[in-house]
Amino acid sequence: MGAGLTELIEANGLQFYVRDEGSGTPVILLHGFPDTGDLWRKQVPALVQQGFRAIVPDMRGRGRSSKPDAVSDYRLSSIVRDVTGILDTLRIERAHVVGHDWGAGVAWLVAALAPERVDRLVAISVGAPGAAARPTLEAFQKGWYRLLFLFEGVAEEVIQRDDWYLFRLFLAGAQDTDAYVKTLSEPGALTPALNWYRANLPVQALFGRTGGPQLPMVKADTLGIWSAGDLYLTEEAMTRSEQRVQGRWRYEQLGGSHWVPIDQPDRLNRLLLEFLS
Repeated sequence: MGAGLTELIEANGLQFYVRDEGSGTPVILLHGFPDTGDLWRKQVPALVQQGFRAIVPDMRGRGRSSKPDAVSDYRLSSIVRDVTGILDTLRIERAHVVGHDWGAGVAWLVAALAPERVDRLVAISVGAPGAAARPTLEAFQKGWYRLLFLFEGVAEEVIQRDDWYLFRLFLAGAQDTDAYVKTLSEPGALTPALNWYRANLPVQALFGRTGGPQLPMVKADTLGIWSAGDLYLTEEAMTRSEQRVQGRWRYEQLGGSHWVPIDQPDRLNRLLLEFLS
């Protein structure tokens, strides 16, 4: 692949729709909810023009990639293997890993659990797992939707009611709202997207994670990015991530909304090109 191809590839027992453009140092870009790989449409040309190879999958459960049925199929441990499996299929040993939202959570885990596969890490909006302190009132207020999403069947009905009124309200005028509604309205599309939350964020997680095995430190040089207009995630969760990074750490706060790749493309592209070069 490469040189501007888009096709289904097999990895970790599933089919993934992957956009693969350019040549040179590979950069894999991982999206979150409720996006598809289209989130990165303003980053791919900039990366390719500067000699990078941009690899953009629709993550499992989204877009044109496989949508397994079980909630347990969406555990992050499986999704980490999706990423390494995609790299294996494309015969890529190491790549820069860039993630936003859930994609950032996956990127952190890939960097921690498969350090030999990650050159540099860019995490946008979501901080390192295990880095956050006890939740603040701000974190509870911003994370209200996570509780709704846990109610199987109920959440699906409420989200779609009245032409997706609550969902549109939740997105607060995001540029791609109509596109999200369109893709999530496709038969069998909404539940897999919500299963990311159900598999990884039980009610107990709202109160902060305690106990359990500590993840390895991230060895890769890491850039953390958070936007001041983020309605869903706190800055503290990102800034505290420095504690989980053994490599060089850099933090940048931007303006705009949670959807940094769409709202702040020029600024983000400059940061990516500077950091990844």
